[in-house]
Amino acid sequence: MQNTSKHTISFIGLVLILILVFFVNVSLGSVSIPNKDIFNIIFGIHDNLSWKYIVLDYRLPKAFTAIIVGSGLGISGLMMQTLFRNPLAGPFVLGITSGAGLGVAIVTMGASLFGGIFLGVLASKWSIVIAAILGSFLVLLIVLIVSFKVRDAMAILIIGLMFGSISAAAVNVLSYFSSAEELQQYFFWGFGSLGNLSWNELLILFLIYLPGILLSLFTIKALNSLLLGENYAKSLGMNIKQSRLMIIISTSLLAGSITAFAGPIAFIGLAIPHITRQVFSTSNHKILLPAVFLFGAIIMLICDSIAQLPSSEYTLPINAITSLIGAPVVIWLLVRKRKMIF
Repeated sequence: MQNTSKHTISFIGLVLILILVFFVNVSLGSVSIPNKDIFNIIFGIHDNLSWKYIVLDYRLPKAFTAIIVGSGLGISGLMMQTLFRNPLAGPFVLGITSGAGLGVAIVTMGASLFGGIFLGVLASKWSIVIAAILGSFLVLLIVLIVSFKVRDAMAILIIGLMFGSISAAAVNVLSYFSSAEELQQYFFWGFGSLGNLSWNELLILFLIYLPGILLSLFTIKALNSLLLGENYAKSLGMNIKQSRLMIIISTSLLAGSITAFAGPIAFIGLAIPHITRQVFSTSNHKILLPAVFLFGAIIMLICDSIAQLPSSEYTLPINAITSLIGAPVVIWLLVRKRKMIF
């Protein structure tokens, strides 16, 4: 009873922190806008058209994108670490991101290798998103087929890593034949970005993200069973293949869609589950899943706020901030606790 009360207070605190960092994130940018005016703009009682455009069409979509990215990658990482019982597993171990990266590489760097066939496609922003989704879907399809053929989850992990290596090799070949401009375009995509989505694009991302989140809720019982191994889970009557399939599809929907729209975001999926376990001191996924959701959203918003370089026209790459800020936090928590909860 005491633990339940403690967790309830913790969740209320996390929700309040999420609301706070959300408004802090919206208030930061190269254009200084008073907090009072930001509230007025959000509630539709402000007449400054340029400020309304900045807040409503840029800062708010970026803040909501940060919440989706942080929560989605965090939950994906949690499911992968539990499925493979590996603390180094993240949302990208199945090769989903590598497949997305290969799709983007074919579009951005394929013109030099295949001639002018891609030059018309490069003009479309959607081409990169579609290429990333198709690349992710192709790898997902192969992983799903493999998941029915093999019994050992570790074999799926190794096969996913091999697909990542194959995709990386293909990207290297494309890079060798590419021009400086094409390399730069692919390189910038690899930085990750939260501020490039319109409301329509954000809606499409959310419509792919939402089934992934809902599906993850149905895996809670399976994830708790898998903590003690697949044999124990089988003894409880769990259908291993069905549960594994649900976890893989949920992770793929979350990680694949986020990578397609925001690029490959480092650190979050790997570290957020560890931070959450250390703070809540539990391995119960009924508590961990919503906690990871909140922690992921909060930390992503904080990282994006730091990347803003307040009162500056420059924005740092989000990938650099997530690693520079997050990795020391994980190291500190592990040293302080002296053991890993898993």
